[in-house]
Amino acid sequence: MEKLKLGIIGTGHLGKLHIKISKTIPECELIGIFDMDAERAHECGNEFNVNVFESLDEILEKSDAVSIVATTSAHYELAKRALEAGKHVFVEKPITRLISEAEELVNIAAKKSLNLQVGHIERFNPALLSLDHYKLEPKFIQSDRLAQFNPRGTDVAVVLDLMIHDIDIILSLVKSDIKQVHASGVAVVSDNIDIANARLEFENGAVANVTASRISQKRMRKMRMFQRDSYISLDFNTGVSEVYRLISKEQTVDNHFISFGEIGVGEKKKQVIYEQPEVREVNALQYELKLFIDSVLEHTKPVVSGLDGLKALRVAEAIIKEIERSQLR
Repeated sequence: MEKLKLGIIGTGHLGKLHIKISKTIPECELIGIFDMDAERAHECGNEFNVNVFESLDEILEKSDAVSIVATTSAHYELAKRALEAGKHVFVEKPITRLISEAEELVNIAAKKSLNLQVGHIERFNPALLSLDHYKLEPKFIQSDRLAQFNPRGTDVAVVLDLMIHDIDIILSLVKSDIKQVHASGVAVVSDNIDIANARLEFENGAVANVTASRISQKRMRKMRMFQRDSYISLDFNTGVSEVYRLISKEQTVDNHFISFGEIGVGEKKKQVIYEQPEVREVNALQYELKLFIDSVLEHTKPVVSGLDGLKALRVAEAIIKEIERSQLR
């Protein structure tokens, strides 16, 4: 079996998860880790029994690809060095802090025919994966992502820390350019925006209302979608989705469902049915890393490309700028 030699850069909380998960993927050979904090890197190396590299150049020399799990502010420099060295890159979200940085990384990857994947892990959440066989064309989306306060991640606004997950999902579903952005937000416990709400209006008429907070008492990660003849609810915490939809009297449904009766009259009469798609037993981080590794080995496009990460970053930046403008009014 061909294996990809993977190096992991960053040994914080998320970096440790990458180390543990990568060791479970048969197609991956974890060649070692690197962190600018040498003491932390060696502690991590001892904990997981993995090789520790003393420099960035050394880990890049030995690897085919790297997983960058450092702070957002370090993403650009680390990813640029890796791509220029001819290495495929998996970088955690957001792709970079600045749009210009992300654009440069996407261009380098394209010129060198290298895979650049961004860690928008919610694309691989069981709740979303369970909807694979449904036609998703949402016209209105309500998204709420609330988290209890954690100092980790406060180096950027909550829009880049949490909301960007939902921005990425929404862009992948709506597939239309954004016409207008309305947003408001406030810093409460950090120096950056801690609570934010945005209304995204798309050229095709779709609307998304997105809320994110990192100072909530309770954790919530839900998305509700309304489209022609159906309402879909996703709970990213539990991995469960629920679907309420209208079908014609003649239609048959293979999945188990509950009927809530009929609406309409005559030939326009339809059934109202409820379905709970089967939950896929999948570890989202393992799945996205495996798909990245597979894409490199099989020379295919990453599921969440650098361009996808750039598009999400552009929308996030537009939201942040709108919040800053609203605070000056």
